[in-house]
Parts: sequence; C-alpha cells; structure tokens
Amino acid sequence: MKMSTGILLAIMMLIQYFIWGSWYVTMGTYMGEHLQATGVQVGAAYSALAIATMISPFFVGMVADRFFSAQKIMGILHLTGAVLLFLATTINGNSLFYWVILLYSLAYMPTIALSNSIAFYQMTDPGRQFPWIRVFGTLGWIVAGLMISRLGIEKSASTFHMAAGASALLGLISFVLPNTPPKGKPANASASKVLGTDAFVLFKERPYLVFIIAAILVCIPLSFYYGFANPFLNELGVKNAAGKMTMGQMSEALFILAIPFLFNRIGVKRMLLMGMTAWILRYICFAYGDNDAHLWMLYAGIILHGICYDFFFVTGYMYTEKKAGEKIKNAAQGLFTFATYGVGMFIGTWFSGIVVDQYKIEGGRHQWTNIWWVPAFIAAGVYSILSSFSGRKKKSVLHYNFVNDKLIICNVLLCWAPVLSGVFMQILYKATGARIRLSVSIPAGKKVPGNLPKTIIWFTGPPIWKRQLPIRMSILSVLHSPTIFMKLR
Repeated sequence: MKMSTGILLAIMMLIQYFIWGSWYVTMGTYMGEHLQATGVQVGAAYSALAIATMISPFFVGMVADRFFSAQKIMGILHLTGAVLLFLATTINGNSLFYWVILLYSLAYMPTIALSNSIAFYQMTDPGRQFPWIRVFGTLGWIVAGLMISRLGIEKSASTFHMAAGASALLGLISFVLPNTPPKGKPANASASKVLGTDAFVLFKERPYLVFIIAAILVCIPLSFYYGFANPFLNELGVKNAAGKMTMGQMSEALFILAIPFLFNRIGVKRMLLMGMTAWILRYICFAYGDNDAHLWMLYAGIILHGICYDFFFVTGYMYTEKKAGEKIKNAAQGLFTFATYGVGMFIGTWFSGIVVDQYKIEGGRHQWTNIWWVPAFIAAGVYSILSSFSGRKKKSVLHYNFVNDKLIICNVLLCWAPVLSGVFMQILYKATGARIRLSVSIPAGKKVPGNLPKTIIWFTGPPIWKRQLPIRMSILSVLHSPTIFMKLR
C-alpha cells in the first residue's frame, strides 16, 4: 500500500468516528436540555442506531456491494447525513427528532462497513495494515470529545453542527478516495446469506449458544452507559464531562493491545469473566461516586470501559471467528454484530430508558444510585451465565510436577511474557525464600516437538527436566499463586 493511500485511509477513519463521537455521547444531555425528553424518549433515540445496525447489512450486501463503487455511495450517504444532522437541531418535538435520528442512523451505519471495505481493498497485507488504520477511528472519537469539552458546547446544538460539518467534509473527501469497484452479484446471494444464517450451525454447540445469549444480555448494561453516562455526569456537576469520558476510549485503545497476548494464555472464559467483573465494578463506582470526595470512583468507572468493552466484545469477535472457521467466519461475524449491536442494543436502549424514568424525582433529577444498581445486577447475572460457559473442549492431560530452587532464562528472542514472569518468580523466590513449584501439562500421547519455538527456557530439577523445553507461560497464574502452570506448545 502506498504512503499516500495510507494517509487518505487514516484521514477517512479519523473523520468517520469523529462524526459518531461528536453527537452520540452527548445526545441524551441535549435531549434533556432542549427537548425535555424523558428517559424512554432518550432510549428510543438511541435505539435508532440499533435498528439501523440490523438493517444496514442488507443495504450493503444486497445493494451497495453489487452495483456501486464503495467510495461514491459512502460520499452520498455522508452528504445526506450532514443535512439530517443539521435538520435535527431545528426540531422541537421528541417524536419528529426520533424519526430524523433514525433516518440519519440508516444513512450512517452502512458507511462503517463501506469504510472498512475501502480500506481492505487497498491493502496488500490487511492483517498488519488494518489495525494501524483503524486506530485513527478511536483517535477521531477521542478528538471529538476533547473538542466538545474545550469549546464548552456539551449541552448545545453545536455538537450536531460539528458532526454535520465533519460529515459533509468526509462526504466530499470520499469522492477522491481510491476506487473500490462493486463486487457484482454473487451466484448464491440472498437476504439470508447477508444476515449470516449460515452461522446458525454454531448454535448447535452449547458453549457458543450460552455465549451469544450472554452477549445479547450484556448490551443492556452497555446501553445504560452509552445513553445515560453523560447526562449522569452533567447532573452531578462534573465539568467537561464529554472530555473526561474520552478516558474510556483511551483505556479501550490501551487494553486492546493486551488481548492478542491474553487470548491464548488465559482462555476465552477467563477473559469474558474478567470483562464482566469490570462491568459490575464500573456500575458500583457510578452508584457511589460523586463530584466531591468520591470523584475518583467516577473516573474509575469511565476508565473501566476499556476492560468492559475489549474483554467482552473484542474477545467475542475473536472467539466467534475461531469457532466459525474460514468457511463461515464472515457470516458468523455478521450474526454476532446483528445479535449484539442490533437486537441487544435495541432491547437495552428501551429498557434503560424505562429504568431511568422509574427513578426520576422532582426537579428533573434522578436517583442515580438506584439506577446504576440495575445494570450492575444484570452484569452479575451475565457473569453467572458465563460461569457455565466453556470456551474449549476438555482434553486428556498427563501432569508432571517438580520443585525448583531457581529458574534461569536464556535465549529469549521475541516473546517478552516469559521474561516478565521469570523476573517475577525470581523476585518472589528471593523475597519469600519459598520454593517454586512448577506444573507442566502435556496432552496425553503428545510428544515434545522437535522444532523449538523462539522462546527457550532452561530450568533445573530431576534429570528428566535438564533440557530445553518449549513452553507457553501465563503471567496471571504467576500473580495469583506461586504455583506456575505451564503448557507445552
């Protein structure tokens, strides 16, 4: 991919998510201030995006991909979106406002898939190049929040004006993006194929069925955060709430880097449970945080967004791809998106609005402690569901145990995890004088592979262990206990 093409794609991604971050975070606050909207009406407006998420795959798969160049249809949609965003600020009634937001969402949501298609088509190595382009999307969302905070326009219609201007700009830029021609009509194209019904075969496996049910349910707590975190912070008197909420996106960008490392080391189930623990802690922090002595709890609740989102949804996408395999992975990813950001968010946005109205008191204020306990309890329920979830099949394993007096690390080339773990173990050994017990698990019938990996660790012990062994180590098991569990690759 040429440097000039990469710069254009980065600008495209930055503006794409700058638009979303400009109006979406503060829409609930705007509706409460200017439209005197109830919680149900705010929830309904946010549900428009969920409806668009369920419909947009049909538009992209059945129309846009077949007959139009992706960059041209994206340009038209963004220009249309700019008009609708500006129109939304001229409306004084909640009902009409909802329909305008729904129309805008129907115009905007297809552009996410289209922008991804444009980027992938230009890349020579998408696996390596796309993450570097996509990170500009997260940056765009952060920049939008910081600009709203800096300009002091959080409660005004200017957030929609800013989004409209950016949408018009990207609409014009789209026409000079590299060409991404239509794919034509596939021989087996159908609405069911676009929806991803081929992936229904995954539901035959109980672990994945449990996971997808949990994924739909966890969108209810997510809806509380997206729809009402900003009004909540403003009601408490937190200054520049939109800017402070960007800490959630910064956290998201940071924790996403840990996912590839943790995914194969601690497993899907543990990652999901860690994510759900973060969901529970986040809403407890919101329930008891305030703009005084407990302000730190509000910041903690915002920063936990990175673990909440990455350890559940990003992990969920990776788990779905792993379970689906090459043949139906696209259908499976589409089905997961439909189930979560479509069905799950639709249920969540309406339910969260009802709960917020239930705890509304005189003066337009709310009993936020009671409100935040609702998503906390739902998250706890999802945690219980996931406790019965198993991300991998059980295998027959032979266990070998021995005790070491010291561990020496050598010839470490690329993998830094064993270095950290080894250093930690030596510190633990020197600090406590405890002997370190190592447990190595070898699948029954499997021999030590002849080709050694890039990470080699020497360790002393019985004669059988005086050799180089290829291992994969979990840092978390080191932190949890002086018993270190290792597995042969």
